[in-house]
Amino acid sequence: MVLTSHRRGLRVTAVLGCALASVLLAAGCAKSAESPAPAGGGSGNGGQQEVSGSGASGPLCSAAQYGAPALDLTKATVGFSQSESTSNPFRATETKSITDEAAKLGIKLIQRNANANVPQQNTDIEDMIAQGAQVLIVAPENSDGLAPAFAQAKAKHIPILTIDRTVNGTACSDFIGFIGSDFLGQAKLAADDLGGALNGQGSVAVLQGTSGNNVATDRTNGFNQQLSAKYPGIKVVASQTANFDQATGQKVMEQILQSNPDITGVYAENDTMALGAIQAIRAAGKTPGKDIKIVAIDGTEQCVRNVASGVMVADVETNPRFGPLAFQSLRKFYGGTGEPTGVPTTVIISDHHFTSTNAADALKNGDVY
Repeated sequence: MVLTSHRRGLRVTAVLGCALASVLLAAGCAKSAESPAPAGGGSGNGGQQEVSGSGASGPLCSAAQYGAPALDLTKATVGFSQSESTSNPFRATETKSITDEAAKLGIKLIQRNANANVPQQNTDIEDMIAQGAQVLIVAPENSDGLAPAFAQAKAKHIPILTIDRTVNGTACSDFIGFIGSDFLGQAKLAADDLGGALNGQGSVAVLQGTSGNNVATDRTNGFNQQLSAKYPGIKVVASQTANFDQATGQKVMEQILQSNPDITGVYAENDTMALGAIQAIRAAGKTPGKDIKIVAIDGTEQCVRNVASGVMVADVETNPRFGPLAFQSLRKFYGGTGEPTGVPTTVIISDHHFTSTNAADALKNGDVY
């Protein structure tokens, strides 16, 4: 038995057993399907995260296994480390979700924002520990740069739950686990979107995310793998890092267009880079959506509007509303649900797939951010 979501357009795999899933989300069990669910406009529930499941991987992680002392979350101090500026809609929504859920549950929350600086994020985490944080939720800037802060937390038996991006280390030892999207699957879906829009022929540019984290790596590899497997007539003529940043995305796209004026497609590994690319394309006298087809990943309101209007082909959501699932996972970790104690070390959420057929409805239903 597994847990699946039928509401969202993209069904991705979760390492989550049905019994535990029912604890986390009070959801029922159903048979899973190997293919994506039909893309729909959403259910109008404000786009809250859902878990998509296909079984469990390995033992659960509990406070006892991790070596953390017993804790009543409602009386605890929880630290939240945000990796990047909340000028990015994804980060703003992510931060609001964590903040709102902590307030709803009556949990004391302290938080810091590293503004895309890995050394600063180490300092932020260490400062929150010094201020009395008993458990941490971390959205890592980088997969391999937070070892100093994580080591300090481990030495003090302070559990860390990572969201959105993974970190190097051993689950249920260096950290509790990870909640996030199937980044490889997102990229493959984006490749299918662009491949279909280009009828399997053309030259495309890739705007890559920040180097050194699993999100950018998977979104690059998944896209390239899918093109090689299904669209041999499409060639990647330029692939450059734009650091998940709009201004950098615009600058990189301008440079790409100067060297490759005949490209017919762009894949941006997040929405802010896509917005920068659109500006560069228009500045070059070309029409996005007509002369150059664009796909991206994130699901922000502006880009979903671009899909609805034809400026973009499609947008694969990365749902940033981690608050409810993160705190439910922490309660389960500490045994505060009345169910068998422990959480999976990996939980993959279900993400929506915005296309021309459902983007307008998704906007109307409030499934974007």
